[in-house]
Amino acid sequence: MYFKKIRKIFIFILIYIFLKIKLINKIKICICSIGKKENLYVREYVNYYKNLGVNKIFIYDNNDKNDEKFDLVLKDFIDKGYVEIINIRGKIAPQIKAYEHCRKNNYKKYDWLMFFDIDEFIFLRNYSKISDFLNQKIFEKCQKILLNWFMHTDNNLLYYDNRSLSERFPEKKYDCKGKKMCGSSLVIKSILKGNIDIKLEDIHTINDGLVGCDGFGRIKKIQGFKIDQPDHYYYYIDHYWSKSTEEFVNKLMRGDGMYGYDTKKNNLKRIRIYFSFNNITEEKINYIENRTRYNLTKYKLMINNN
Repeated sequence: MYFKKIRKIFIFILIYIFLKIKLINKIKICICSIGKKENLYVREYVNYYKNLGVNKIFIYDNNDKNDEKFDLVLKDFIDKGYVEIINIRGKIAPQIKAYEHCRKNNYKKYDWLMFFDIDEFIFLRNYSKISDFLNQKIFEKCQKILLNWFMHTDNNLLYYDNRSLSERFPEKKYDCKGKKMCGSSLVIKSILKGNIDIKLEDIHTINDGLVGCDGFGRIKKIQGFKIDQPDHYYYYIDHYWSKSTEEFVNKLMRGDGMYGYDTKKNNLKRIRIYFSFNNITEEKINYIENRTRYNLTKYKLMINNN
């Protein structure tokens, strides 16, 4: 009888210690996102981060006033309080203001804040839950974590289809015209530690005055939007920037969250970036020319020269 009583007390103590440890280790993580004309992709994005263990997603709806609404495809997530939609419909180039608004309203409520676009999916090789990754002691000295993009190609798909992004675009670009890594894959995005009241100045680096670390907790210096020794194996961001040729042109035509409705000059720059890590084909060139009315003869010459 005495032994049974001792055993019950011992089990109770173990359960108490276990729950205490779980409570101490529990951290809250949110994502701040902005989107426009992305109803086709946003459920995949939300599901991905919900499964990864993110506690809340704030989405700033930057669609035109009479255009599609995120509420129509995310109603179940909104009703459960997992997703919150903030209306900034019709605003021109609001991305930094939106992210700063999200930071200011939530930096005291969450242990970590992520500022990701709806085409960006964090990859953590050794972790199934993001809280386990961010709760490591190696990040105690870090005010932000710097993760590299990893650019996915269009997989030579000309048109949209309703498969997931990971199914349609598995190919990642390792090499661009003899370079070790495509330039865009060297760019970073940052995760901000909570309880740091410092203004968000840039969507990539957040603020240059913060101590930034890579996914291993090593302090890194930022050069522009890049860091030395980029990691494209353990911890990075899968970036489905272009998708298919059709979707890339749709992206050009919708405008940009940073710069508003892009000029021809900016659009031609983005076309150059598109062809820097996607195969150049006559079919793609003709499609882009027909929809944009831009002259892309120089890319046709590249095909002939190769």
